[in-house]
Formats: sequence, C-alpha cells, structure tokens
Amino acid sequence: MESGSVEILITMCVYMATVIGIGLYYAKRSNENSDNYFIGGRTLGPWVTAMSAEASDMSGWLLMGLPGVAYWCGLSDAMWTAIGLFIGTYVNWLFVAGRLHSYSIIAGDSITIPDFFSNRFKEKNKVIMTIAATFILVFFTVYAASCFVTVGKLFNSIFGLPYQLMMVAGAIFVILYTFLGGFLAESASDFMQGIVMIFALALILIISAKFAGGPAAIADNLRGIPGFLDFFGIASPTVKDGVQQLSESGAPLFGEAGKYAALTIVSTLSWGLGYFGMPQVLLRFMAIRKNSEIKKSRRIATVWCGISLVAAVFIGLIGRAIYPDALLTAGSAESIFIIMSTRLLPTLLAGFAMAGILAATISSSDSYLLIAASAFSKNIFQGIVKKDATDRQVMLVSRIVLILVSLVGILIALDETSVIFTIVSFAWAGFGATFGPIMLFSLFWKRTTREGAISGMLAGGVMVFVWKLLLKPMGGVFGIYELLPAFVFSCIVIIVVSLLTKEPSQEIKQEFELAKEFVD
Repeated sequence: MESGSVEILITMCVYMATVIGIGLYYAKRSNENSDNYFIGGRTLGPWVTAMSAEASDMSGWLLMGLPGVAYWCGLSDAMWTAIGLFIGTYVNWLFVAGRLHSYSIIAGDSITIPDFFSNRFKEKNKVIMTIAATFILVFFTVYAASCFVTVGKLFNSIFGLPYQLMMVAGAIFVILYTFLGGFLAESASDFMQGIVMIFALALILIISAKFAGGPAAIADNLRGIPGFLDFFGIASPTVKDGVQQLSESGAPLFGEAGKYAALTIVSTLSWGLGYFGMPQVLLRFMAIRKNSEIKKSRRIATVWCGISLVAAVFIGLIGRAIYPDALLTAGSAESIFIIMSTRLLPTLLAGFAMAGILAATISSSDSYLLIAASAFSKNIFQGIVKKDATDRQVMLVSRIVLILVSLVGILIALDETSVIFTIVSFAWAGFGATFGPIMLFSLFWKRTTREGAISGMLAGGVMVFVWKLLLKPMGGVFGIYELLPAFVFSCIVIIVVSLLTKEPSQEIKQEFELAKEFVD
C-alpha cells in the first residue's frame, strides 16, 4: 500500500474510532429500554433531528450515486432528480413533520411507523402492522445492500483491496455499531456525519472547479458532448457490452443526444414523492423533542439538502471535464468522487473526503438496520407472536433480526458490478409507494378507513414490483420511474376502498381532531 493510501486509511480509522466513541457514550442510556433504543425517548433537538434525518436519508448515494449519474449521462437526469428530492424534502418537513409528531403521541405513543399505522386505525388483529413491518424488512434489506456496495467500492477504489472482502468488513462494522448504541447513538453520529458530508462535497466542488479553470472553461469543455449540459436532453455514451468506447485519439465516444420529454421530467421529479414514505426520515419527526422546534429543523434540513444536492450534481459534471476517460461503465462512474478526492486533494484532506463517503454509508445503513430490526421485534414479535415479551426479549430478537437482515444484504451486495443508484431507486420507490400515500391520508383525511389503509399499502408495494419487473421493460410510456404509477395507484385504491367501506369509529375521528390541535 502506498504511503498516501496509508495516510488516508489512518484518517478514516480516526473517524471510525470517533463514531464508535459516540456509540459507547450512548450505549447505557440506549439499552435502558426499547423506547430509548428505537426512538431515543423523543429527546432529539432541532439540529440533531434535521441533520440526522438528511444524513440517514441521503447515504453514500449522495456522494457516489448522484455524481455518477451526472458523470455518465450529463445534467438532466441528475438535476431533475435533485430538484424532485429538494421539493420533496421541503414539503415533507412543512406538512408531515408536525402532524406526525403530534399524532404519533396521541395514537398510543407510537414508537415505530407500523406502530403508528396500527394505532391510528385502532387495530385488534394487527394486519396493518404486519404488512407494514414486512415491507420494511424487504425494502430496508435492499437499502442495506446499497450501503454495503458503497463501502466495498470505496475501499476497492482507494486501496485496491478485494471488493467482496471490504464490503463484508464494512457490513460487520455497521452491525457492531448498531448493536452498541441504538437510535440515540445513530442520531448523534448522523449529526456529525451530516456535517462531514456537506463539507466534503463543498471542498471537492470548489477545488475541482478551480482545477478545471472555472465555470466558463468547464462549460466549453462539456458543450462538445451532445446533450450533456441540456435540461431537456440527455447524453448517450456509446457502449459495447456495457463499456463506453473510445476514439482513436482516446476520447470517449457519445451518440446523438436523447430526448428528455415532459413525461420523463415528471417521472424523475417524482423522486420527491418518496419522502412521504421514508421510515428513516419519518421516525425523526416522531423523535423530535417538541413540535415547536420543527420549524427550525425544517430550515436546517432544507439548506443542507439544497447545497448537498447541487454540489453532488456539479461534481459529476466537472469530473467528466477533468477525467473524461477515467470511468467507462455506469457502475464505475459512481467512483468519480473518490477519484477527484484522491487526485486533487492533499492526503489528509482526501482522507477527510473519503470519511465523508464512509459517514454517509454508516449513517444510512445503521438507520436501515435498526428500523428493519425494530419492525420485526417490536411489531411482529411483541405485537403478535409474544405479546407479553419483556424489553430484554424484544431487544434480543431485534439484534438477531439485525444480523439476518445484514446477511441477506451482504448476499445482494456480492456483485461488484452493482450500480448504487439503481439499487437505491428501487427501494426508494418501494417505501414511497407503500407508505407515502397511506401516511398522507392517515394524517390529513379523517374518512380514511382501515380497509383503505390495508388495500393502499398492498396496492402500492405490489405495483412497484409489477411495474419494475413486468411493465417497465416494455419501454415507451411504461419506461417511467415505478414510484409515480405505484404512488398514484395506491392513492386511488385508498380513496375508493375507504368510500366503499364503513366510516371510521367516533373514537378514531376524535383522535384525528385531537392530533390537529395537539401542542407539546
């Protein structure tokens, strides 16, 4: 290993030791009871709530997946996705955060998303809880796999170590850390990781733009690629067996620019709909200390999100201008942030930037594993299988499930050609369509019935699979992002079934009104 790589590794190890220290600090408090372990006793302040929500949401996808898309096919796909995510972030904080915080307290002091849905509709046989917990297990396993892929690619790119070995090592570290401190440790470390991520992005953006000669020089360099800087077009790399071809002079080849039609733009913007169903974000809304602090959190989260998304997109564009032929497949393009960091920054700062990727990955994967484990242990094990289970038993089952979910995630991530953006987009659609519509209707439509909730969740979750695997390959209008049709279909099913079934009880209606007026 070269001396520069050793210094980067040392910097990253110092960072990981800091994260472990945070876990140890919170370990005793987190393990006092399941309420502290899963939701931190609703004690998060506005800064930690905002930063941990965004850091756990964006993951390594922000530093690798999004720049990779921009590097591979230009501005349009990456920027329209970023715009959709920015709008979704703001709207979610504006309308959902406060109401969910209040309603989760009113509805049986719910500490998980399946808990909330089940309590909201006064379930006795826990059907909603079981369905919600099952979908969380499925989609968070996929999400965890995307994080493990990120770790494998990171260490493989920097140190040349075997991808599978590094992926497994990273997964083990995340498992041990999540075991240690639970939600409080995760949220506190996410706050720190959010800061590391945004500084890493800003640092690379500024230094790479200066290295490339400034905005004008970058634009002149990229205008020669058909559709690369278009908002309504898209670059088309000339590929053979998935590898971009080079000209005789060594320049990467592109075909004619593709069209970015109105339907494609709407489809890409629909990424923003996913926020209404993201458990890792919604759980922060439930965990914040006071409703009155949400406004401050919203401002912090929105600013962080806007800066980070714009920086990530432009890093990918600048990367193509500086290193046009360095990455010749869609999968390898996701390493552009790593290449720019290690080649443009002094070793110590490069280690800091690499810690940014590690930060993003850890902050997301520990959230995914913890929520998946809590979905089974709290909602299925204690909620259905063993209703008299003690806190100690619940937490033991939670840790067993955490290991099992991780193992499946590792199996999914074994393929080193995996594209992080593709993995994340599927899981994002799954959560957005399964939980997004029912979350909105549960919070804002009193007439929503239990039958409508069950039907809507199943319709949205199943449609994601149907559209992705059966309809999308047909192309044409079916080629849109599966989240949009699945979300719309779920909404329609909720409305129709709710109107065809008996109105909610007076108790449910009164609780709905209480949640509207509740202030803590």
